Amino acid sequence: MPNNVAASMRKGSTVQKVVVPGAKSTKAASKKKDEDEDPGEGWDEWAQGKALIKPPDQLELSEAELKEEITRILTANNPHAPQNIVRYSFKERSYKPTSAVDQMAVHFVLEGSLLHEDSDEARRLRAKEGLPEETATVDTGVEPDEDEPETSDTPVEDGGEVEEAGEEDRPDSVASKTDRKEPKVTNQFNFSERASQTLNNPLRERSCQTEPPPRGTFTATATQWDIYDAYVEELQKQETNKEKQKAVASKKDNEKGKKKTLLMETQTDDITKVGKASKIFERMVNQNSFDDIAQDFKYFEDASDEFRDQEGTLLPLWKFQYDKAKRLSVTALCWNKKYQDLFAVGMGSYDFSKQGRGMLVYYSLKNSAYPEFIYPTPSGVLCLDIHEQHSYLVVVGFYDGCVAVYNNKEDGSEPMYKSTAKTGKHTDPVWQVRWQSDDMDNNHNFCSVSSDGRVVSWTLVKNELVFTDIIRLSLNGAVSEGPEQQPGIACGTSFDFHKQIDYLFLVGTEEGKIHKCSKTYSSQFLETYNAHSMAVDAVKWNHFHPKVFISCSSDWTVKIWEHTINTPMFTFDLNAAVGDVAWSPYSSTVFAAVTTDATVHIFDLSINKYEAICQQPVVAKKKTKLTHIEFNPIYPIIIVGDDRGYVSSLKLSPNLRKKPKVKKGQDQPKDSEMEEAKMEKLLSLLREPEQSTV
Repeated sequence: MPNNVAASMRKGSTVQKVVVPGAKSTKAASKKKDEDEDPGEGWDEWAQGKALIKPPDQLELSEAELKEEITRILTANNPHAPQNIVRYSFKERSYKPTSAVDQMAVHFVLEGSLLHEDSDEARRLRAKEGLPEETATVDTGVEPDEDEPETSDTPVEDGGEVEEAGEEDRPDSVASKTDRKEPKVTNQFNFSERASQTLNNPLRERSCQTEPPPRGTFTATATQWDIYDAYVEELQKQETNKEKQKAVASKKDNEKGKKKTLLMETQTDDITKVGKASKIFERMVNQNSFDDIAQDFKYFEDASDEFRDQEGTLLPLWKFQYDKAKRLSVTALCWNKKYQDLFAVGMGSYDFSKQGRGMLVYYSLKNSAYPEFIYPTPSGVLCLDIHEQHSYLVVVGFYDGCVAVYNNKEDGSEPMYKSTAKTGKHTDPVWQVRWQSDDMDNNHNFCSVSSDGRVVSWTLVKNELVFTDIIRLSLNGAVSEGPEQQPGIACGTSFDFHKQIDYLFLVGTEEGKIHKCSKTYSSQFLETYNAHSMAVDAVKWNHFHPKVFISCSSDWTVKIWEHTINTPMFTFDLNAAVGDVAWSPYSSTVFAAVTTDATVHIFDLSINKYEAICQQPVVAKKKTKLTHIEFNPIYPIIIVGDDRGYVSSLKLSPNLRKKPKVKKGQDQPKDSEMEEAKMEKLLSLLREPEQSTV
């Protein structure tokens, strides 16, 4: 600012005034100039000075407050991290505060699939994909000139060293350039590279020099240049020949590969087109051949039920059998929740002295002559479960302790995931598997139980199964924690998860006990029921009532429980070993069981809580044993498997699928309300003071 300008500012105000002492004399001196030249309209406003307007809500600070320094310290602590976390101590049976608080906040995580090129896994991957091994190249930082040789014009301390370096870099032979992989280790004290000895390549003069070259300078004669040119020309010819040979070989390989791919594509396209048409044609032929069965399935209703006093019958429909699985037993059944005509059958053997191969087979009600999908397995299948949302995924448990996940969308008979000894597979047969809801990362997961006493949760992560032990069963009621307690392990034979409470589940054991467990309490059981005198073959929660579950055993009994009471509410003796039991999907009081005497028993507690309303043999041969039974989720049919590899479908008569009657004067309730009425009726039956025993 000039010396004749003084600025003053009142404290606490933003208005500034500019005072120019010599303003009048300046205006008088330039009056003539102003008259001759028009300064414009904005001159007067600019001459008056600019004023800064103070906002009305501006905070007024004193001089001390303005000079005060405020220090702010940045720390790595998370301000949103909780400071009062408590965790339950199972040892002290109380909640204890935790001093260590995790301050890390994860904003983004991306798991990559990059592998180091020298690692063993990368070599295996290259060998699997048929890629050649990559040779490591060493970058020396020196780019040699291919056209002309490099010479030196500047002298160095040791001329012999320079000549040695020049002879080393000169291409005396083709093998010395192609076979060399690593550069020569040079002397670090008095060595200088050729690139630092000269800036320009020397002139290729072939005339005699009149003056001798400077001392220490490398010179090339005419014969040396001729020799060098001959070597370079020969090297270029060899390189061009190699490139031509490679190009010819690659063209031949590409032509062969294209021909093979075209042949494969045309063959697969033809096969898929013919296969789809033949499958439709096969279904049409089968429906025409078994038209009477199809008509019975859709329209027949047994009119004699009106005269049977609330008893019912089973009408045989289709029988499913695969020739290559004749000697295998039906060890598992499961309906597809999305396609209600499709069901999966697990084939294996319960005779542990005759263990061998197994098979996973899919059947459809539209074609009883041949399976839809066939997956042969090296070990016998003992259990399976189809995913409810993703119906193309099925998990299978084997006799050898492995669990596997098959994908119906993929071609081939190999599983998409399979456990191994490294990934924590069971050491004994797997008796039950169940899909669970997806975890927080949207990964599919399922649980399994085995005779080794482990209940394991498996998560499908990328291309592998990640396992986590939920609980280890033991005979004395406490979980075994070390190898010294291995003899006390209880053998799990069946389990089922609660329909509404995700963490609650039941486990049946080989000793006849049923344990109520929780995923959050891995060190103890919530409740133990002394259920049966032999192994528990099946335990299942009711579809509608949250407190009721059913169990069956080889001790000939079927029992109904309320999980808040450790004694059974109902006990039914079926005079034969019970292989399986199942709740109906349409009623809370109807269930069915199969026995080893080839008989199907169907109960309805709302009609008769003492006897079965249907007892019917479904197999002609006396020695045949029924192993499993399942209700269709929509249609009024059941499927029954036996130990000879056959699956029989049966239709329920009207008396076996009754719904509660509506009283006069009341509106027609919804299906959920009707089932709620049935559940209330079952509650009243369960709350009777006396235990009902048949």
